[in-house]
Order: sequence, then C-alpha cells, then structure tokens
Amino acid sequence: MSADAADILSWIRSDSRRMAMLRAVSRLGLPDCWVGAGFVRNLVWDRLHGFAKATPLNDIDVLFFDPSDRSRATERALETRLRRAMPGEPWSVRNQARMHRRNKDAAYRSTGHALTFWAETPTAVAVGLRGRRLALIAPFGIDDLIGLTVRPTPRFRHKMAVYRARVAGKGWSALWPRLTVSERPPNQLCGGSSSIDLRPRKAGVGWVTRYVGIGAR
Repeated sequence: MSADAADILSWIRSDSRRMAMLRAVSRLGLPDCWVGAGFVRNLVWDRLHGFAKATPLNDIDVLFFDPSDRSRATERALETRLRRAMPGEPWSVRNQARMHRRNKDAAYRSTGHALTFWAETPTAVAVGLRGRRLALIAPFGIDDLIGLTVRPTPRFRHKMAVYRARVAGKGWSALWPRLTVSERPPNQLCGGSSSIDLRPRKAGVGWVTRYVGIGAR
C-alpha cells in the first residue's frame, strides 16, 4: 500500500477522535501550534499495517512557540484546559520556545525548527487545524514515515547511543513488524518524492509546508 501527504491528512480527517483533539487544541488559540509525533506517526503505521484497531497513544504532543511566556506553569494550565475538554486523554503541552534549554540545544526559531532537533525522521511530523483546514509539517519530508523506516535525524548523527536506546525502549518493531530500523541519517531536509520547501521565513514565523490541507468537518 502506497501513501502520500493527502492520504495522511485524509486518514486524520476520518479519525473522529483525532479531529476532536485537534479542535480542542485549536480552541486554545496558541501561536505556531501543532500536534505531532505519535499522533501522526502511529496512525500512519497502523494504516499501512492494515490494523483495524488503533494503537494507543502514550502522549498527545501539543507543540507551540511563544517566546513571550516560557513558563512550565502556563503549559500545565493548558494541559488542565485540555483535560477538561477531553478527560482521560494523555495530554502533553510544550512551548518549543523553551525546550532547547532542556535539550541543551541552540535556541529554536519556531515549532518547525524545533522538529529538526527530534531524534527520528518519522516522529518529526505534525498536523494542525488552520481555520477549517488541516495542515501538515514535516521538516524531513514523509518518505521515511510512509516507507515504514525509522531513521535518526541529522542532529542525532553524533548521538547514536541515545537514538539506539530510544528505539529499543519504544518497542516499535514489536508493534509494527514491517518497520525497518536504520542508523543512517538523511543527507538533507525534505528529500525525495515528498520534497517541500522548508527554508526558514522571518525569524519567529516558522516553517511552512507546501502540502495542501483537507477541509475539516
């Protein structure tokens, strides 16, 4: 089964639970806000494996970028609002304007820029509601995601011990047996058939994909 960006957005749109989550997040009105990692990755791998039942989400990773308020207290307050809107869900809200400090990286410029510091290419994807449309951001493209390939991002080229431990601890190959685990990082951002222009715009504005969203009900 082959897939592309339009398929990913269509699968999300047809998932009533994920759409409810995206609407709850959208109502927060956060700047440069996306929901990423397993929220997208797990759904794609489930579909490509033909699973009838969705793999549970360990976290719902809500990402935003607001340099004006980097407090953890604000993130906790946002998680509380989301838990009230959708109780029982594993909400996790992180302002990417502060996460570089925890990760000991250079300062991130946007949520899209922050994704380039993540460990694996198929995890560095996110979606968000923009009005009544869905948008997808993927700084390394989607070839690895739809190709069922786990690969370290270029910034983890010198953190392979961390990458290996993370992959082993996640147990992804047991959940999705068709996965291929590679230790070879991609050569650049957005190569191959999923190539998109993710060059930085103005500082603080973020990186924008060229994928066309699908109208959300």
